[in-house]
Amino acid sequence: MAKSGEKRFPKLHNATWPGVVGKGVGDGEPCLDLVTMLELTKGAEVNGVKFDGFDLFLAPPHFDPSKRDSELDRVCQLCSDYGLEIGSLVANVWAGSAIGSEERRATFLNAVEEGCAIGAELRRRGVRPNGCVRIDSSCGVEEWSKDPEGNTAQIVDTFKKACEIAMKYDEMLALEGEVCWGGMHSWRKCVQVLESVDLPQTLGFQADMSHTNLFLLGANAPEDRLLPDDFEWGQTEVYDEAYRKMTDALRPWTIDFHVAQNDGTVFGSGAHDKTGRHCLPKDPNGKLDITKYAKFWLMDNGKPSRRFNHICWDGCMFPNSAMTNPQTWNDVLEAMVNVREACGW
Repeated sequence: MAKSGEKRFPKLHNATWPGVVGKGVGDGEPCLDLVTMLELTKGAEVNGVKFDGFDLFLAPPHFDPSKRDSELDRVCQLCSDYGLEIGSLVANVWAGSAIGSEERRATFLNAVEEGCAIGAELRRRGVRPNGCVRIDSSCGVEEWSKDPEGNTAQIVDTFKKACEIAMKYDEMLALEGEVCWGGMHSWRKCVQVLESVDLPQTLGFQADMSHTNLFLLGANAPEDRLLPDDFEWGQTEVYDEAYRKMTDALRPWTIDFHVAQNDGTVFGSGAHDKTGRHCLPKDPNGKLDITKYAKFWLMDNGKPSRRFNHICWDGCMFPNSAMTNPQTWNDVLEAMVNVREACGW
């Protein structure tokens, strides 16, 4: 059970993109606007502890980069109205790609610059004390697999250019490891890209507990599976050994962390490809002891890591009935407080 908040860091943030990802397309459920997400975030409370902030999705309907100045004014006012700070940002890279034609890659890099410029301005205005800008390859595994070596080389080259942009704005980029993104759809491929770019002061890793659980199972990358083929849930020692191998490889790169639950399956909705299924923190089918496995990411030699000052909850593709239920966010906040009490300072 969550305690009353003896620890103050890392700060606890909610994510806004679960109101958008997998929604608003075809027969999918409608998006939840930014104000609704902030109302739900602000309303959550566990033993006197509340969310400190939110991580922002830089895409409509939450933020329209084509109206940057007015949107910045609006978002800063919302921070004031709700008493919340902003942390990490998600760059709107999906009109382009890290692979393919020069035009596609230029569109990708323009979105990175847009995200970094917005991040720098939010810092200047005093509403964003920390955080990074999240990117992915914006290509599917099938497209990437047509030329794995050549496409990985293109991703590395594009990311190096993205880092040059980020440096101009004093921003850091976080590579989102997720089984749906080509070239970073396994723990080993993420390490390969990070080591090949080799700019650890500018490009790091964003670890999401749901997505990385699928790395162990080799979803979309069976050659990088860490659990034996005959693994059965409940074999804790076997699972812990695999989890430790993954986190030992990726923890040194990790600059952004998402608390999450996963049931060992993939799921997608709307326009979003299947990836690690996010579950509610108390889902009886959840495979993760959230607090225990957060320690693998957030502790260094038994001491709290201080590489970043906030952590975030990620729960994409929940139905709106769950999203708009205040109890959902109290349960989420309780899980995050438990993580902070175990891993914070």
